[in-house]
Amino acid sequence: MTANPIQSELLESFKHGFLGRRGGVSTGVYASLNCRFGSSDLDCNVELNRWIATEAIGMDKGSLATLFQSHSAEVAVANAPDSGRRPRADAMVSKTPGVSLGVLTADCLPVLFADPLARVVGAAHAGWRGSLAGILQNTAKAMEELGARKERIRAVIGPGITQRNYEVGEEFFQLFLTENPTYARYFILGPESKYLFDLPRFCMDRIRECGVEEVEWVGVCTYGSPEEYFSYRRCRHADEKDFGCQLSLISASYPGAEANMF
Repeated sequence: MTANPIQSELLESFKHGFLGRRGGVSTGVYASLNCRFGSSDLDCNVELNRWIATEAIGMDKGSLATLFQSHSAEVAVANAPDSGRRPRADAMVSKTPGVSLGVLTADCLPVLFADPLARVVGAAHAGWRGSLAGILQNTAKAMEELGARKERIRAVIGPGITQRNYEVGEEFFQLFLTENPTYARYFILGPESKYLFDLPRFCMDRIRECGVEEVEWVGVCTYGSPEEYFSYRRCRHADEKDFGCQLSLISASYPGAEANMF
């Protein structure tokens, strides 16, 4: 089974895609397109999977720039591919053609941004911590600093955990209410009076609040799609030893254009 990325018409003038778990070389809980070096998967498998992922979107295998993700609100500027040391941040922005911005997820949301006129792109890893702290707003702001304008930015939210599968406790609920009482609208009561949190809707609203109007979500749940996507929460519920991550990518390069070589 080959890698089959989800792509969006909003970003059609950019090389981009949201990958899943199919089409790679890893086995077991990492089957098969695991792109997470922090896992206990073989590094050679992860390296090959990353090559497969970039190739599936028409990017050069040496173009990839990634992050040391830590659920923060920090944004890095990527002017060149990975050189062995990844910045500690949860989003990247760039206007350099030939650099492929990549974020890893396994229930958190990958969010890809682009300004078609300025040719500035961004990629964010949006879990609840980073989203509450402002990672999405900070990504749009960092793009503006490279020449983008918020009214031109388009944002697409990729596969992640959905509300029906995102059960949280009272402490989590109160944390959001302390930040803003209106955030109660992102919660409903589920079985056994547990709260269910709507991460995609929360992220979509945060993006729109900062002036980005063209936003869409692909509508895919990682937890509920075990054959197609890795899910941290699903692995924990199954008492599995570790978990894989899928990769989402965007580049300022035009589709069909050759990536710049570094």
